[in-house]
Amino acid sequence: MRTQTYPPALTRRRFTQLAGLAAGSLALPGTVHAATAPDISLEIAPYLLEASPKHHIKTVAYNGQVPGPLFRVREGQPLSVEIRNRSADPEVVHWHGLFLPPKIDGAMEEGTPMIAPGETTQYIMTPEPSGFRWYHTHTFAGKNLTKAQYGGLHGFLLIEPRDNPAPYDREVFLGLHDWRGQFLGSDDGYMNPVYDVTTINGKMLGSGDPVKVKQGQRVMMHILNSSPTEVHWISLSGHSFQVIALDGNAVPRPHSVPMLRLAPAERVSAIVEMNNPGVWILGEVRKHVQATGMGIVIEYENASGKPTWTQPKELVWDYRQFANVADAGAGSTAKTIELTFDSKFQGHGNEELWRINGLSYPQNSTPETSPLLHAGERYRLVMINKSMDDHPMHLHRHTFEVRRLEDGAEIAGLRKDVVLVHAGKTVEVEFVADNPGKTLFHCHQQDHMDRGFMMVFDYA
Repeated sequence: MRTQTYPPALTRRRFTQLAGLAAGSLALPGTVHAATAPDISLEIAPYLLEASPKHHIKTVAYNGQVPGPLFRVREGQPLSVEIRNRSADPEVVHWHGLFLPPKIDGAMEEGTPMIAPGETTQYIMTPEPSGFRWYHTHTFAGKNLTKAQYGGLHGFLLIEPRDNPAPYDREVFLGLHDWRGQFLGSDDGYMNPVYDVTTINGKMLGSGDPVKVKQGQRVMMHILNSSPTEVHWISLSGHSFQVIALDGNAVPRPHSVPMLRLAPAERVSAIVEMNNPGVWILGEVRKHVQATGMGIVIEYENASGKPTWTQPKELVWDYRQFANVADAGAGSTAKTIELTFDSKFQGHGNEELWRINGLSYPQNSTPETSPLLHAGERYRLVMINKSMDDHPMHLHRHTFEVRRLEDGAEIAGLRKDVVLVHAGKTVEVEFVADNPGKTLFHCHQQDHMDRGFMMVFDYA
């Protein structure tokens, strides 16, 4: 994996150059290039992925690799960005988890301009907040399961904090993805995507290079689920994960767990103590999914032999174990916004419409139908899932605090940008409206988003 790293400080000349560009912030496609080379350069172009010697997938990629390059940047340091679209379709890059203006956040629903085929766009962005973020396409796929997030167009972004104690010996970045999907009908008549290839960092188990480690190392594993639709359960045989951050945000109570659950777009940062020499498999816990390729070999120095897999006995995961118990005497002053999720079945052979408060996008995002936010106010989103599906809900341009899960007690301190709302359950989160402009709220399943499961919040 190629990595691009930036120095921790700007020269005065460089700061002056960036500040001058930042006044406009955005250059529309087709405009003249800046005099200096961009800090982040992305080219979107056709690519043939070799997931294994027997599995070749035609797709598009960033800079000729899957995942795209890892960018390591400094929090609060302005960066120039250039994106060239050499694909056949209009594209846009969403910087997931960042506090950016709507015109460069990377969602056309917020007003970010699409990049036409053959065109180039340039702008300045200031990466905040610190943590494990990512970037990905944010386009429409419909029934084409090679487009948008189905095509695996994503990459890693690590925003270094101003002060990083680095209590680990090395970092490993792992991206989970599902490929070659097809829509299959379920007993209730709905069409759901099913995949026959799964990968970690673009390779099926046994086809990629192993992750080589040394006994005694503390390895920070940053794991992303970039799947278009699927939740994944991940275990590392012979080891446990000390979870220290979710979605790039430090958890109040780091906790050791035997496996991780990641809904689409979620990230987990966990330290693994390398204290069990051998050759092991890190992979999907469900056997039928691992059999389609989702695994990678973890190999200790001087170890040899066939990789070992130990099957966990049950799926165990709970956000609450990483959160604080809320102060029983402290009531929330946040303004409540209720959001009810359901779907409208349109008959056999037709796709269902996903709805928020009885309406699909864009009907639910007019001045009369969408929430109006006031800068500086704190809001509680009460997400009531009346459907039979789980939904990974993402709020752009903000970080929220998870306050209540299903029927449990109040919790505090757990900050995320994606939360999984289980079928038939209610989840409550709070956020401060501190980043004015149009803000997209949506389910991160590509098929649900394409069928209207989005809403745009706006500021007064």
